[in-house]
Amino acid sequence: MVRTICVPESKQLVFPVPQEYVGRKVEVLIFPYEETFAVASANRTEAQFNAVSIDTVGFKFDRDEANAR
Repeated sequence: MVRTICVPESKQLVFPVPQEYVGRKVEVLIFPYEETFAVASANRTEAQFNAVSIDTVGFKFDRDEANAR
């Protein structure tokens, strides 16, 4: 994979292709770099965790029972 960030100085952009990509289908994406950061941060939401409450009164852990097969 090749990822390049550049500033084009005209409407045409020329860049080298690795030899192993010659003769194969490749995908080329062009989009403004600043927009990718703005979109990624705009979609971020706060994580919410709801604690589960379990009544452990009278519970005794038996390690031998837990490890028994």
